[in-house]
Amino acid sequence: MTPVIPNQAFDGLATAKDPDLSPTSPGEESDNPLLPLVGETEPVPGLNGVPVRWYDADRTESYTNIVPFQEKRDTSVEFFYNPITLTALGTGLVVLAYVATTQDVLEEGQDKRRVGAYAAIVSFLMFSTIQFRDGPFIRPHPAFWRIMLGINLLYELSLVFLLFQDVESARTMMKYLDPNLGVALPEKSYAEDCSLTPTAIWNALDIFCLAHTLGWFGKAMILRDYWFCWILSIAFELAEYSLQHQLANFAECWWDHWILDVLICNWLGTYLGMKVCQYLEVKPYEWRGIRQTRGLRSKAKRVLSQFSPHDFTAFKWGTATDFTHFFSVVLLLSVFLAAELNPFYLKTLLWMEPDHPFVIARLAGIFLWALPAVRELHQYINNPRKAVRMGQHVWLLLATVCTELLVINKWSTGMFEPFPRAVKLGWGIGLSMLVVYTAVQFGLPKARKYVRSQRRKVKPKAE
Repeated sequence: MTPVIPNQAFDGLATAKDPDLSPTSPGEESDNPLLPLVGETEPVPGLNGVPVRWYDADRTESYTNIVPFQEKRDTSVEFFYNPITLTALGTGLVVLAYVATTQDVLEEGQDKRRVGAYAAIVSFLMFSTIQFRDGPFIRPHPAFWRIMLGINLLYELSLVFLLFQDVESARTMMKYLDPNLGVALPEKSYAEDCSLTPTAIWNALDIFCLAHTLGWFGKAMILRDYWFCWILSIAFELAEYSLQHQLANFAECWWDHWILDVLICNWLGTYLGMKVCQYLEVKPYEWRGIRQTRGLRSKAKRVLSQFSPHDFTAFKWGTATDFTHFFSVVLLLSVFLAAELNPFYLKTLLWMEPDHPFVIARLAGIFLWALPAVRELHQYINNPRKAVRMGQHVWLLLATVCTELLVINKWSTGMFEPFPRAVKLGWGIGLSMLVVYTAVQFGLPKARKYVRSQRRKVKPKAE
């Protein structure tokens, strides 16, 4: 029995076999407007002279398998999502020309160097805003996270430059940024009065308690895992014990370490941060345009919601599933711990107070850089086949923390006391336990599996 082939299918087959049997001649149009010409494809945006519009653009970042532009644009603020690269270039050149050629702006020689440096930084950040790739976050706007990536890159380049300087030259350079720097600071210890009295406890309460709470609130928002925050909290206190012979401000009373820091400040910040994460995880997200909202209150609420997450992903790290996940988590926590310890050494080496704007800016920068970086790392670990390479944020943040360690290691030569034997022994025991746990958890099951497979191969031969 011969199958019946529809006319359109027959026309297509006939055309494929014999060009002369085309449904229409080259100069004629088809009678059926729904029947496309043979060989004619649907025009693709960006090709064949068809303009690319925001709803046609493919925003999928294949290198991380993250789709940052998930929401439908608010057409009432479409201007903020239109490409304005040439407009920005023209505006930037006009401002640059005005500042560079106006004499009343550049009167002093020192101001010329300062303004020139600022102009170079602004120009670089403008390029970052326009040309860098989009990251995993779209709120308040993808351009904001491109600027953060540009600032991170500037900081990394500054660290690379400082890596080739000695500490005295670095301190002199910091005076150009802040004339009040360049003066040696007295060392402060928090272990002078360790008596558990109201007076001693009151003296230990300062602005840094609030900083501890805010810091751990931020870490909870970044890591989104109770266990990770507790591990880092205890590890940091152990690191303070290990490094108090080098940094005097790490010397604290036992109750300051474990009660005031871990059980009160760190726990409170972690608890509040995780509660916010739980709220954002179950919060229904329904986005409407400003034109679709009625009333001044609703419009104001919609504007404020632009600064909240578009959606929220709960992190499931799968630490004990396999060795790759376990190693990635250990590396993540190690980098976090290094990022926490680095500013203490940098401010000591560069003679900066803990509340100096540069120190605060670095801490705020790490928080803003780590938010998209950890999101990209989570995607890279859990979808290794689809996320073919590590994201740009996590790559640059890892490079930044490692460069800080290189700078500290170079400048610390001969400036700090060597590690006592007890500290070396303690960390050696800790690392040994980590290696033994890894071998027992992941090495033994694979070894048993290998032995069983070998026995199965030997049995048929013996029979």
